[in-house]
Amino acid sequence: MLMAMIENIYETMNLRITETAFELHLRKIYPTRNILSMRETETVSGQDCLDVQKKTDGSVNIIGEVATDPVASWMIQSAQVASKFTLFTHHAKTFPDLVTALRNSMLRAGVFKDEKTAEEQVVQVLNFDIHLVKDFRGNRYIERVTECIPVEEKNEYTFDHRKEKTLEGKMNKFMDNATVFFTKTTNRELFKHRNVMEYQDGRYVLTNPITDANIQAMRNNMDTSDLEGFNDFLQRNWGIKPSNGYDDDMITVSDMPKKRGRKPKVQ
Repeated sequence: MLMAMIENIYETMNLRITETAFELHLRKIYPTRNILSMRETETVSGQDCLDVQKKTDGSVNIIGEVATDPVASWMIQSAQVASKFTLFTHHAKTFPDLVTALRNSMLRAGVFKDEKTAEEQVVQVLNFDIHLVKDFRGNRYIERVTECIPVEEKNEYTFDHRKEKTLEGKMNKFMDNATVFFTKTTNRELFKHRNVMEYQDGRYVLTNPITDANIQAMRNNMDTSDLEGFNDFLQRNWGIKPSNGYDDDMITVSDMPKKRGRKPKVQ
């Protein structure tokens, strides 16, 4: 599936491939694309390959398979700073298992020492999980598409103790803040996940709309024809209308004189 997805990436985007063993062979499948493939050797590490790729004007990073702890570290790095987006494969059975496996790999690789910090970094780079299954009869299909939604930490502390006249009232307000603090420290939820699409009774069913943040990012990286189709898809299935900002207006050079006085929408 990863090889087939390349066909839907704009040809203007340069592809940078990192593998522990050459398996994708994308340069043979797509000979007209700008593709640079690398693998580690006895004298050149995978980290060195990634460092070189960062300087080659790549748009999309592809990690063949995240099967070891160092490869998980490469994936996190490339997803954060080295490309518009990163594609990789993994063999986790559920989305929470995927987050846990990547978090543990980061800890074992020595990149992070704290579980929460490692999990935060993992959640920030995971947008969508396309989960494939192979049933007992040998059929392969996409079981679900899951979206990762990072939970933003909010300041829920209050200063109501200043309004209290008695020591008991002030202590009660202090205990309320202390409860919030210990809850965030010991049991803070870092992400939510929900299925955008599921395979049910032989057909695909849309179950939940994509979040606004991911819709905005997707719109900003589409050409005019794809943007029109995407907006129609959102309107038809979830009733989401195009926004009035520049992201879905796709201003061209010929449009500039007409739109000079227009201000972008502030959200």
